[in-house]
Amino acid sequence: MSRRNIVFATTVFVIVMLDWWTKAWIVETVAYRSGYSVIDGFFNIVHARNRGAAFGILNDANPNWVMPFFLIAGAAALGFLVMLVRRVPAQRTLSPLLLGGIGGGAIGNIVDRVRWGYVVDFLDFYVGQWHWPAFNVADMGISGGVVILIVLSLLKKDDGLFSEPSKSE
Repeated sequence: MSRRNIVFATTVFVIVMLDWWTKAWIVETVAYRSGYSVIDGFFNIVHARNRGAAFGILNDANPNWVMPFFLIAGAAALGFLVMLVRRVPAQRTLSPLLLGGIGGGAIGNIVDRVRWGYVVDFLDFYVGQWHWPAFNVADMGISGGVVILIVLSLLKKDDGLFSEPSKSE
């Protein structure tokens, strides 16, 4: 097994397990629609449920089509990520790490949708009355991986996502 595959699989596993553990802890210890302050005026732990996508998009849509849509989109995204990882040169580690974060996050949220019919969110950052939508470890894996890949691509430091390693490697 190549380094890229080990990095990808390990990252997926770590994100899925951290996501599962933190969500299980929230469901067991924090009542739905309640929470507590961690840093006054900035950060709360809450128990929120999201039936939609990021920022609650499609949250109130008909679950008869939303659930299959998210499951199919998630499966397609995972297939695409596996295809991308296969195109990364075997010696690379950063790209598979970031793609693994995205894949682990996708799996974590798919597991929630299948298990509960919604995604459990619990990290609530805010300033005054302005709250960022609550999110979870899976969302961090997805968002962090996507943002870093975009920044690296814009800086032309993409870790060779689709290029061969230099002769010195």
